[in-house]
Amino acid sequence: MTELRPDAAGKVGFLHTAQVHVATFEALSCEYLPSTFTVHRVDPEALELARQDGTAESVRAVVAAHLAELRDAGCEVVLCTCSTLGEVAEDLSGDGLEVIRIDRPMLRRAVALGPRVGVLVALTSTVEPTTRVLAEEAADAGADITVEVSIVEGAWDAFLAGDAEAYRSSIAQAAHALAGGCDVVVLAQASMEPAAALLTGLATPFLTSPRSAVEAMALVQKGQADAPAGEPN
Repeated sequence: MTELRPDAAGKVGFLHTAQVHVATFEALSCEYLPSTFTVHRVDPEALELARQDGTAESVRAVVAAHLAELRDAGCEVVLCTCSTLGEVAEDLSGDGLEVIRIDRPMLRRAVALGPRVGVLVALTSTVEPTTRVLAEEAADAGADITVEVSIVEGAWDAFLAGDAEAYRSSIAQAAHALAGGCDVVVLAQASMEPAAALLTGLATPFLTSPRSAVEAMALVQKGQADAPAGEPN
């Protein structure tokens, strides 16, 4: 789908693996990219393929095809909103297309907040790419970090069943359980964003990826090379 806005200048694209993300990122685009066309592509099967095959060539081919279509549609910047596909998508940047992976701005900020980083995931396939980016960002910053990963059992089943309340509640409970031993808690998947509303009293800073990623996207589109990661909640 393409959203057209009055006096739009330029186009940005989004690659999603769930339809529910379109509304979230369209709202953020209205806030940070108010004069820009937005093009959304949704492919749930790409996530399932990645969960089965990791970064196999079949996954790369699917992601490359989507990015090519977004480029052909006139997009110069694309945000991949799936943390599992993020590494593949980011690696395909080039030929006039800047690809941002959803979690990198957030994880860069997490490294700056302290050495003990807690990571919440609902999908095991998210663990490896998330911890890899954390390691990359820590190395770039010269920081020595420890990472504690918590897989929220049953959360993804609730998400697939459309039970948003159960999904965000389970994420919030897990965040509270993890927070005591960490300097920052990272909600690793974009789908966890709604759980933030249940964490307002959490003493430990926590980060979600959608807002910081769209901030970064807006700065890239404006030609600023270094996009900040956004502030913690």
